[in-house]
Amino acid sequence: MTEGEETPRSESNVHSADGITLVDPGLVRRAVAAAAIGNVTEWFDFGVFAYMATTIGKVFYPQSSPTSQLLATFGTFAAAFLVRPIGGLFFGPLGDRIGRTRVLATTMILMATGTFCIGLIPSHATIGLAAPILLLLARLVQGFSTGGEYGGAMTFIAEYAPDKRRGFLGSFLEFGTLTGYILGAVIVAGLSAGLSEADLLSWGWRIPFLVAGPLGVVGMYLRLKLEETPAFAKLMEEHEAREGKTTKAEFREIFVKHWPAMLVCGALVLVFNVTNYMLTAYMPTYLSDDLPPNISETESYVLQIVVMAVMLLVITFIGRISDRVGRKPVITAGCIALVVLSVPSVLLIRQNTMPTVFGGLMIMGLMLVVFSATMPSTLPALFPTRIRQGALSISFNISVSLFGGTVATVMTALVAATGDLMWPAYYLIGAGIIGGIGVWFTKESAARPLPGSTASVETEEEAKAAAAG
Repeated sequence: MTEGEETPRSESNVHSADGITLVDPGLVRRAVAAAAIGNVTEWFDFGVFAYMATTIGKVFYPQSSPTSQLLATFGTFAAAFLVRPIGGLFFGPLGDRIGRTRVLATTMILMATGTFCIGLIPSHATIGLAAPILLLLARLVQGFSTGGEYGGAMTFIAEYAPDKRRGFLGSFLEFGTLTGYILGAVIVAGLSAGLSEADLLSWGWRIPFLVAGPLGVVGMYLRLKLEETPAFAKLMEEHEAREGKTTKAEFREIFVKHWPAMLVCGALVLVFNVTNYMLTAYMPTYLSDDLPPNISETESYVLQIVVMAVMLLVITFIGRISDRVGRKPVITAGCIALVVLSVPSVLLIRQNTMPTVFGGLMIMGLMLVVFSATMPSTLPALFPTRIRQGALSISFNISVSLFGGTVATVMTALVAATGDLMWPAYYLIGAGIIGGIGVWFTKESAARPLPGSTASVETEEEAKAAAAG
C-alpha cells in the first residue's frame, strides 16, 4: 500500500490538532450504517443454518436416527467454528496491514459464496456421502470468512466512533446481527408454515441459502464504498513505524506482550457467545426435539422472532447507557443476571406453553442484549491500534470456537446422555461466572480514547473542551 493511496483517505475523514481527532458526524453515520448493513447479510447467512438444522439433518443424514441427525448437523455447524481461529489468524493481521475496509469486503463475499453454495448441493438421496462432505466444505468457507468478519467489523466501528458515543454506535453492529437473524428466521418460518414437509425437504430448504447470493453482492458493494477508519489512516501516515512490519512480528507482539488482554477478551467473548448461541442456535431445537410437541416449529420461530424484535428495540438504549455509566457496570449486571435468572428462564421454557416459553426466551434474550449492546465497544478497547484487529480477531474466534459454536452440539449430547433438560441453565450459569471474572480484570473504557489513538470527537466545541481539559 503506497502513500498515494492512503493520503486522500486520511484527509477526507480525519482532522487532528493538539492530539484531538475530529471526525465528520455524517461520515460516522454512513460508516456505522454500512458496517451494520453488511453485518445483516453476514449473520443472515450464518443464522439460517441453525434455523434449518432439523430439516438439514433429514436431507443430508437421512439414514440416522433423529438424535444422530441433529448431532451430525450441529457437528457440521460447529465445524465452521473450528476454522474461525484460522480465519482470525489470517484476516486479523491482514486488516492491521492493508486496512479494515478491504478485509471486510472480502469476508462479506466469502460468506455469501459459502452460503449460496449450500443451496446448490444435491441431497444425500442424489449423490450419497458426497452431499454431507460438500456441506462440510461450504461450512468451512463460512467459518473461515467469519473468522475475519466480526473482529474486523467491531474494530471498524470502534475506530470511527467518537469516544463519548462508542457504546451507542457500537451497539448498531449487533443491531445488524439481530436483523440478519430475524430475516433468516422470518424466511424459515414462512417456508415451514407455507410448504408441506415433502416440499420443504425436496426444494424449499434451499431458498434461504440461495437468497445469500444477491445479499452478498449488496453487502460487498456497501463495504467497498467505505473509507478507512481515522485511527488506521493516521497509523498509515506514520510509515516509518510500519516499515518492515510482518505478520510474524505482529503474532509475537500479540501473544508475548498482550496475552493478559487476550485472556480477558476470551472470557468476555465466552459469556457473550454462549448466551447468544444458546438462544439463537439451540433453543429452536430444544423446543422442537427435546420437549413434548406442544408448540409447533412455526410457533417456535415466531416466538424467537418476537424476542429478537424486542432486543432490537432496546439494544441501542443499553449501548447509550454504557456510554453514561460505563461498560463494566452494565456487563457485570448481565453476568449476575445469568447466574440468578438462567434456572427460572429454562424452567419457564420447560412448561411448554406459549406464554411460558415466550417468558423464558424473553428473559434469555434480555440477558443476551446486555452483552450484545456493550461488547462491540468494550472488546476493541482492550488492544492498541497497531494490533487491534489481529489481536481481537484471534482471541475472539478462539473463544467462540471453543465455547460458542459448540453450544448446540454439547447441549444436544448432554441432554441425550443424561435426560436432564436443565443443562442449558447450568451452562449459562457457568458462562456468567466466567464472564464476571473477565469483567473484574477489564479496564473501564467508556468516554475514553482507544489505546494507541488520540481523543476522538465530533464537533469543534468538543475538540476545544478536550484540548483544554
